[in-house]
Amino acid sequence: MPILNRAAELQDEVAGWRRELHRMPELNFDLYRTSAFVAAKLGEFGCDEIVTGLANTGIVAVIRGRLGPGPTIGLRADMDALPIVEASGVAHASQTPGVMHACGHDGHTAMLLGAAKYLAETRNFTGSVALIFQPAEEGGGGGNVMVQEGMMERFGISRVFGMHNMPGLPVGHFAIRPGPIMAATAEFTITVRGKGGHAAMPHRTVDPIMIASQLVGALQTIVSRTTDPIESLVVTVTKFHAGDAYNIIPERAEIAGTVRTLKKEVAAMARERIHAICAGIGATFGAEIAVDYDANYPVTFNHADETVVAAQIAAEVAGEARVNRAMPPVMGGEDFSYMLEARPGAFIFMGNGDTANLHHPAYDFNDDAIPHGMSYWIRLAETALAA
Repeated sequence: MPILNRAAELQDEVAGWRRELHRMPELNFDLYRTSAFVAAKLGEFGCDEIVTGLANTGIVAVIRGRLGPGPTIGLRADMDALPIVEASGVAHASQTPGVMHACGHDGHTAMLLGAAKYLAETRNFTGSVALIFQPAEEGGGGGNVMVQEGMMERFGISRVFGMHNMPGLPVGHFAIRPGPIMAATAEFTITVRGKGGHAAMPHRTVDPIMIASQLVGALQTIVSRTTDPIESLVVTVTKFHAGDAYNIIPERAEIAGTVRTLKKEVAAMARERIHAICAGIGATFGAEIAVDYDANYPVTFNHADETVVAAQIAAEVAGEARVNRAMPPVMGGEDFSYMLEARPGAFIFMGNGDTANLHHPAYDFNDDAIPHGMSYWIRLAETALAA
């Protein structure tokens, strides 16, 4: 079954919503204008229940089917933007300095709104659809907050589904896999305290810059020499701060970075090795090294049965040849993982075409993808809640 005629008819209207959202990006949990826009649209559509204020600015709207009682499934879109200066050059570019929708959450929100409009018109299903509009995906853990606030229990959600655009994947294509589809994330900050002094007399110092440089190299051995090559692990140093003058060896240096993995035991090993390497190098060079390690999002893990359902719906919309059911895992993180820990479900990628990559200043969501994403949501709701 190709994209729905009604989804194609709604494309221009939904694209207009998307571009309006793109002009007014907001960060983290502070999505007041975005949330108000979404809530107003849901009210116009005649949703049966609209609950705002979840995780500060999150929304859940419920649409009840006309075919009788049944379970409730959750469909989730993220709404927040990123602290990036936009360089897309589009007419609908961000009007908020230093903030832009560089990950397509404006498109995700608009597509779920379009699906909401259709589902509220037709209600061709049993049970209910809970439309989840989530804040703070980009590092704030808004999905976890909504789960901890009791969203699943409050709305009786039995299964939950998510979707994300993917640059490089052609428009009209989908990709999914059972099991781990996105990585668990962690962040570390390592502070090296040495003994400062004159740059011309390094023998009288304990140079934290040299020691931190040793750490940058040593941390790479966690992947190359400690981890089974078959396993997936990323340990990346992304920050290095030390010193303010040409002729002074500073007292301290700081490095920071991220760890990504697909298995809990590999994550635990990486954490232990970071601490062990820091302790060993600190003892070797006579420095005090402190590690601040923050485990962040868990693995985004697709449940087997729901992955089959999601892939089949994608194939109905796009055709079997345009659905990759065994895509490689992505080592980026996603806080939809918390919802998949709370309920069975699946996370799928849809093509955004030949565009700039996610989190790039030139990125813009591809409006040609809108009817494909809307059709997926609609068919998923009607199939999962079939009479």
